[in-house]
Amino acid sequence: MNIPHLSVLYKDIIHALSPRAGGRYIDGTLGAGGHAAGILAASAPDGELLGLDLDPQALAIATERLAGFGGRAHIVRASYLEMAVQAKALGWDQVDGIVLDLGVSSMQLDNAGRGFSFLHDGPLDMRFDPSRGSSAADLVNSLSESDLADIIFRYGEERLSRKIARIIVQNRPFTTTRQLADLVLKTIGKRERIHPATRTFQALRIAVNGELDAVESVLPLALELLRPGGRLAVISFHSLEDRIVKTYFRRESRDCLCPPQQPVCTCGHRAAIIEVNRKPIEAGEEEIQVNARARSAKLRVIEKR
Repeated sequence: MNIPHLSVLYKDIIHALSPRAGGRYIDGTLGAGGHAAGILAASAPDGELLGLDLDPQALAIATERLAGFGGRAHIVRASYLEMAVQAKALGWDQVDGIVLDLGVSSMQLDNAGRGFSFLHDGPLDMRFDPSRGSSAADLVNSLSESDLADIIFRYGEERLSRKIARIIVQNRPFTTTRQLADLVLKTIGKRERIHPATRTFQALRIAVNGELDAVESVLPLALELLRPGGRLAVISFHSLEDRIVKTYFRRESRDCLCPPQQPVCTCGHRAAIIEVNRKPIEAGEEEIQVNARARSAKLRVIEKR
């Protein structure tokens, strides 16, 4: 099996979590198992890792990649929203570290059959788990013009969302990525460095997989699972994800959430975490040259008090 290159910000993740022998770790977005392999290697001889992913292709690759670690690697087809349930099944009440590498992987983008990329013609799907839920084609071909425009604007931050939605509705049904990408290109033309369909495809992918709602939900779940002193490392790839992570981390690192002008705290909120880095860690030029996807990656790390 052709195993992909190292995961984005690989060294930074290993440094942030500082895996140790006997530790217990969760990779909630297992992918090809790059981060997981590093964590297991660094926590030898008896550290364990629970790897979760919805993508059957990714799980097959990760299973082969982590086979050498034997029973120390626990691989489950499940959403990271189920991490508490899956950890409990292993008898884990708390863990020492959790990593989340959000968004779509390069494997998924490169596989035309998954329908994530406008660079490859394939079915307009975009589901992380191809066995359940509505596909991108389902949304494009069934939503009202206003709902479609709202999705493209909210999740893609596309200022021409209403124009794009109107043209889509006028020309549907769509079954392939090429059909949709070509229509968007024809509709709005080449305006900047990125492909005109980039934001529309991002918006549909986020909507199909409920990504932003999932990010908001998983952060408190992960924090609850961490032991005191344990760390959570989150890699995001666009501003919408990063804003959610940043906002939650800032909130949970504060002792009081009352308005600044209020002289006495009445909310009772107490800081649960320490922000290890307030400014996100980004890839260096050397990594970006090897993996262009790393250019937009931002890593935020917290430690539980």
